[in-house]
Parts: sequence; structure tokens; C-alpha cells
Amino acid sequence: MPPHPVPLGFVFRSRAKDEKAPADKAQVTDSKQTRDPQAPKGRPTPKRSEAQTQRRSVAQTPSTRKEAAKRQRDDRRVQLEKQRQALASGDERYLPARDKGQVRKFARDFVDSRFCIAEFFLPMAVVILVLSMVRVGSLQNIALLLWLVVIVMIVVDSIGIAIRLKKQLTTRFPDLPKKGAVPYALMRTLQMRRLRLPKPQVKRGERP
Repeated sequence: MPPHPVPLGFVFRSRAKDEKAPADKAQVTDSKQTRDPQAPKGRPTPKRSEAQTQRRSVAQTPSTRKEAAKRQRDDRRVQLEKQRQALASGDERYLPARDKGQVRKFARDFVDSRFCIAEFFLPMAVVILVLSMVRVGSLQNIALLLWLVVIVMIVVDSIGIAIRLKKQLTTRFPDLPKKGAVPYALMRTLQMRRLRLPKPQVKRGERP
């Protein structure tokens, strides 16, 4: 007797059942994977590195106002220490805003590379003050005359420095803002070289 023909519907149903079984098995396997308890519901579990980063950021977040204030003080202390070291080394990254930039650096180097009469104002003022306190008419007259001479010399020297510096800045930095650079340099001339901050980075006579 000829073999009974297999119904076509039975073949399609068995094939669909065979294809559906691996998919169901994969879903069951995926559902058994461990899920990060910190991961939001309905979203995939983050990678281990991302989870560690999230936990680290949560741990670093201050929990109380007192802790936040303490952390701000510590950050401020670290910033001031970096700024102090930058003032000694000239590191541009941590300098105060008033000292940053190529224009301000050139202004400092321009002043530090030459002798300025204004930087000797403090020691000369002490000598003149001592002479003026001596109860001798001739010495007091000399002290008064020295005051006038010193002031005139400082004014003339400062005008010359301002003119030369302004010309150099215009030539070297035509496209950069130069507002306040000349007064900044003149204020630096009033300080003794060893007391200047940031510390001088050029020697006297060296071209900036």
C-alpha cells in the first residue's frame, strides 16, 4: 500500500514549533542574568566600568551641608597652594586672572629685564625719612630736595617705560587685548625685584 501523505499543515506547525523553542530558551537564559540593583527599571544593565563610575560619583557627593562646606574649604586650600606655587614658578595654568596671558607675561618680563628707578623708592624713602628727622636745618633741606629729585626721576623713568612698553605690545601682540597692561607693568616697577610676584623669569639685560 502507498504511504499515507503527511499533511502539509502538520509540517508547518512542527517547523514553527522548532524555530520558536530556541527563541524561548534564549529569553529564559537572558532573564536569568543578574541585574544591577542600581540600574533604572526598564533600562539595560550598565557595564561594570559604568556602574563603578556611577557608584564613585555617588560616594563623592557630599551628604550634608557641613561636609559640603568642608569639601569647598579643602578645594579652596588646594587651589591657593597651586596658585602660590605658580606665582613662584610662573606656571600659567594656576596664575591669578590678573597675571594670566601672553600680554601680561611680556609686560612682566619687560620690567624685570631692566633697572627701574621706582624699585629703589622704598630704600631711598627710608634714607630721606631719617635725614628729615635729624634736627639739623641743612640736612632737612637736603632731605626735602632729595624727595623732589626722586619723585621727578621716577615720573620721567615711568613715562619712558610706558611709551616703550606700549610700542612693543602693539608690535608683538596686534590682535590681543592690551587693556591695563601698561599700568600693570608700572605697578610692578614700584616693587623691589626680589619681592615681585610672579617671580621674575628673566635676568637684567636679557631681552624679553
